[in-house]
Amino acid sequence: MKSFASDNYAGVLPEIMEALNMANGDHMRSYGADPVTSRTIGLFRGVFGPDVDVYFVFNGTGANILSISSATHSYNAVLCADTSHIYNDESSAPETFTGCRFFPLKANNNGKLDLDTIKERLIRKGDVHYPQTAMLSITQATEYGTVYTPEEIRAIADLAHEHGLYLHMDGSRFFNAAASLGCSLSDISTNAGVDILSLGGTKAGMMFGEAVVVFNKELSKYIAYKHKQVIQLASKTRFIAAQFEAMLQNDNWRIPAAHANKMAGLLSKALSGNLKVTITKPVQANAVFAEIPRNWYEPLQEHFPFYVWKDSTHEVRLMCAWDTKEEDIQKFAEAINRL
Repeated sequence: MKSFASDNYAGVLPEIMEALNMANGDHMRSYGADPVTSRTIGLFRGVFGPDVDVYFVFNGTGANILSISSATHSYNAVLCADTSHIYNDESSAPETFTGCRFFPLKANNNGKLDLDTIKERLIRKGDVHYPQTAMLSITQATEYGTVYTPEEIRAIADLAHEHGLYLHMDGSRFFNAAASLGCSLSDISTNAGVDILSLGGTKAGMMFGEAVVVFNKELSKYIAYKHKQVIQLASKTRFIAAQFEAMLQNDNWRIPAAHANKMAGLLSKALSGNLKVTITKPVQANAVFAEIPRNWYEPLQEHFPFYVWKDSTHEVRLMCAWDTKEEDIQKFAEAINRL
């Protein structure tokens, strides 16, 4: 079975398996006091800047919770897109662990937050009756597979900082975004004014694990304690760190991310020729959003699982991964055309 449901369905990159095997060769100190973790943090600092701090976590929800909790108190609010993962797909975990109120802002047609939309919710500062906004969160690439440019991120960061907010980036598909833009990882984080980043690894081809990258030193003061408190401190940290070491060395993340993006472009092109299929969003990373007839769901999903994004308009989400092949796309397109 080859799936278009999620890049989470894909297996593990061969170089990641090799890195895990190498980290498994001997006893090493626990909780990040091992040489693999030390080397990997050094690698992060070479990529993102010498002053960043890095914390390895088990999963994306944990990365987001650690990032948000490092910058907030339980009387605070977090602004995010109404399509965002932290608002729609992490159950009540963010609210439970942070105690914050999450305010969803209407994303534009391409899944991004506009400056004017953000400005409208920068209200009631100092009002004891209202949760005090402390953080703005954006997603890169967005839930619609679109990508914020460095200039767009800088404008949002400047607005957030002007109003005393921290800017968090949920980067579960951060590598895909950078590959799409043809830029460095620091161009859309360090250099763009991001305060803290949840950096995804699993969707990019790792077995498990994500990282929290801290750019703003104000957020580093207590984050190590938060790391433990939110149940994300791994005793065998080296097995998460080793995977990131393999990804970041020589920009090894770029080839699989660019391949997944390319496959999404080919998928979009293949589907565009069918008069009953409408591509609904720009294809910029590794996602294709399309409206298809409702009665196609079951016969297609029997062989090619995918998610229905918006049932009222028959919009579906089709994700490509590092291991998607052109023949997979051809077979899916043929099935569409037969229907």
